[in-house]
Amino acid sequence: MRRNTALALIALPLLAACGTPQERCISRNTSEYRTVSGLLADVEGNLARGYAWEERQVVRSRFDQCRRVFRDKDGNAHVSTYGCWRDYVDTERYRVPIDPVSEARKRDGLAERQEALERGARAAVSACRAAYPADA
Repeated sequence: MRRNTALALIALPLLAACGTPQERCISRNTSEYRTVSGLLADVEGNLARGYAWEERQVVRSRFDQCRRVFRDKDGNAHVSTYGCWRDYVDTERYRVPIDPVSEARKRDGLAERQEALERGARAAVSACRAAYPADA
């Protein structure tokens, strides 16, 4: 049941961006709980895989079509295309080794923090539902 509550509270911000006052209230008052839950899910995934994922930005070049506008002697504009190399930024994911003991400690700390925040998050959700009924 705790996992279902966590999933429900994590899904709320998706609706909150353009949501009702009730949804915005819930999102605003459960942000720390959702953050801790997301971090906990990442750490549990790292432990299950045995490694973590990280991302880096890589600049690469690719052959592309470029355009050049030029004017003839009468002032008329003409467009010509030619092949050229253009740089673009790509995001690359790569594996990073983890220390399982350290990750387990991190998981345990996040689980404790999540438990401590869960009661407050439930109270905030109840208060927001009372303050902003769904029919309003």
